[in-house]
Formats: sequence, C-alpha cells, structure tokens
Amino acid sequence: MTNRRAWLRRASVTAVSASALVALAAPAEASTATAAPTVRTAASAAAADVDYDTWQRDCRAVMDQALPYLKQRIADAGPGEKQALVLDIDNTALETDFGFSYPQPANKPVLEAAAYAQDHGVAVFFVTARPGIIHAPTAYNLDQAGYESAGLYVRGFFDLFRNVAEYKTAQRVDIESKGYTIIANIGNSATDLSGGHAEKTYKLPDYDGQLS
Repeated sequence: MTNRRAWLRRASVTAVSASALVALAAPAEASTATAAPTVRTAASAAAADVDYDTWQRDCRAVMDQALPYLKQRIADAGPGEKQALVLDIDNTALETDFGFSYPQPANKPVLEAAAYAQDHGVAVFFVTARPGIIHAPTAYNLDQAGYESAGLYVRGFFDLFRNVAEYKTAQRVDIESKGYTIIANIGNSATDLSGGHAEKTYKLPDYDGQLS
C-alpha cells in the first residue's frame, strides 16, 4: 500500500492505458497562493505515514463541521436564491492517492455532503486543475461515483500557463456570473480555496502537500 501510494505521488500522468490515464492524470497543484480562512484537521503526520483509514477519519472530521453549516445555510436560502457548492476533485471529491482504479471511488464524507446539497436544490460544480483532454472520462468518473454535476471546469490549453489559484478563482467568478451564490468551497489544497468568491471554505488534509 505504502509503495503504491508513493509511486502515485511521483507520477501524475502515466500512459499505461486509457483507464490509468484518467486515474493518474490530475496534475499536482501549486501552493503559491495564501489560502482563505479554512476549517482544518489536526492531523500533521506525513502522508507516507498515513493510511487510508487515517485519511478518511481526517476527512470526516472536516466534513462533520461542513455538513451542519450546509444544512443551515440551505435552510436559510433567500427567495429565488440559486445556491452552489464547489468541489475540487483529486483527494476531495474522489479518492486519488489511496487507490489505483478507474472509475475512482468517491471520497465518502464529501459525497454525503454533496448528495445532501443536491437533494435540496444546490448545484454542485467541480473545479479541477486536470487538463481538458480528460474532461469526458473525468465527468464519467464523477457520475459513476454518485455525483450529479452542474458543471465541470477543467484547464484549457492557455490555463496550463496560469497560476492554479488564479485559474480556480476565475472559475468561481464564472459560476457567480451565472447567478449562483457559492455557499461553500471544499478542497485539499490552498490553491483550491484562496481568492474568495465563496461564503465558506473547508480544507481537507493534504499532509503538507503530500497529496495531489
């Protein structure tokens, strides 16, 4: 398990097969931007020392704070308000560094929150640094994992030369331009959350950048 995860962290794209490409193609996210205020876990061990159960427990600790907020915020929606939830994909919506399969399974604590939001009329958008070339298999993976996507934002050619945090912020601005209020933004990297344009941010563990 440890050797496999270490190998996954060293290679973001491996042309083993079309399935493996989707499983591994998500580029590592830069950490050059300062994150907005977030909810963090107390975990501090290096990722190499963290097993799947520990990661799930740490994710659960964050989502146990996020879900009550979502329930209350959804209940307090104003007349005609279009609410949105924004999720990162790798090691946020999907399990990426803790498995080697396609479709990749959902990160269960995040899926539970997303499902509640979807069931109560909230649009769930995905903003990822994955390249546009794997938009279709990524969308298929999200569907198979149980998500109902209102929109999937991937990086186009010119986005590959942009700062990841700036790119992700711009996508949230685009979501707002469609009339949505982003009530929460959830990710595991500072670049997922910085830049504003979300009422609340929740940070899942990345163990000092060891997870993609």
